[in-house]
Amino acid sequence: MELPAIKGGKPVRENKIYYGRQCVGEDDVKAVSEVLTSDFITCGPMVAKLEKELAEYCEAKYAIAVSNGTAALHCACIAAGLKEGDEVITTPLTFAASANCVRYVGATPVFADINPDTYNIDPESIRAHITPKTKAVIAVDFTGQCVESEAIRAICDEYNLIFIEDAAHAIGSIYDGKKVGSLADMTCFSFHPVKTITCGEGGAVTTNNEELYKHIVLAHTHGITHDEDLMEEAPHEGIWYYEQISLGYNYRLTDFQAAMLSSQLKKLDDFKAKRKRIVAKYNDAFKDLSGIIVQKEIEKSDTCRHLYIIRLDLDKLNCTRREFFDAMSAENVQCQIHYVPVYWFPYYKHLGYKEGLCPNAEEVYKGILSIPLYPSLSDSDVDDVIEAVKKLVAYYHK
Repeated sequence: MELPAIKGGKPVRENKIYYGRQCVGEDDVKAVSEVLTSDFITCGPMVAKLEKELAEYCEAKYAIAVSNGTAALHCACIAAGLKEGDEVITTPLTFAASANCVRYVGATPVFADINPDTYNIDPESIRAHITPKTKAVIAVDFTGQCVESEAIRAICDEYNLIFIEDAAHAIGSIYDGKKVGSLADMTCFSFHPVKTITCGEGGAVTTNNEELYKHIVLAHTHGITHDEDLMEEAPHEGIWYYEQISLGYNYRLTDFQAAMLSSQLKKLDDFKAKRKRIVAKYNDAFKDLSGIIVQKEIEKSDTCRHLYIIRLDLDKLNCTRREFFDAMSAENVQCQIHYVPVYWFPYYKHLGYKEGLCPNAEEVYKGILSIPLYPSLSDSDVDDVIEAVKKLVAYYHK
């Protein structure tokens, strides 16, 4: 049997679609435009408005908007008081920022293995990696599916650890009836263009802990405060006076980004519903397809899926992942890989990390492939993706 797109025949579709893309409407453009012609384009009222809306949506007491998801993780590590000599347990199957933020504060990432069915960090592997130096856990809601928050919370309480949830993929997801953003000590979000809602870049941290909130506020604004209760030199000359009381960073979000995200937040539930419909269609198409393994979902997770990952069962396919990836591209369906295990990168190898630390994560990585998933995909787009996958599986099946 010939493979038309590779052999010079016709691909399943004429124009290329990609694994993810932003969904920006006229309402978002209008929101940004109004701020750009206002008195404040940064350090104005829109960020505070957004923070209130995010906190309400996530059912958290506090939300702090920051410049990106990595900044959110860094601020969470600062607020947790992490320092050199401390260890933080996280997953290797994630974007590098989940571990890099630990390095930013001088602490050491420790990689726990994943559940080979859900691809999320395994709570029992977390427990197995705890030492007297362990101070926190950074658990990643991979693809948007909630981590096993109840089990991780119990472990963190037992060992007096800070629970940081990296929910870069997961805004809109719900665990056991509770919104992501309200479960961990601190929850970190990303608003990169391929995420469920976006403002170009941007991030946020939510928390129910007032002390952590105060530390995050300082961390993302140079360590500077206008709060007289926090100042050392009071009373002071006038309203212009401020103090730097700690070392912080410029991780502020602009007002026009905040306006765009506020507009996008109103559509989050609709985006979630559309993503769930596409996920259901993919699951139905691939559940019994020999050569394809579908990511499993825990019952307690009502997932707003950021990524849809198929896992190639290479024992049943006469191809490499690269060949399948290139063949999908030839069908005009551009995929992506999420993610290379973090400790495989040269930076971490130079620190002494070696392959083989997390066998489940490494085995899963070898076969995973992210296919298109975003709200503006049409029914025919989704049908084309399914057709392309099935066509290649039929061609390569042993």
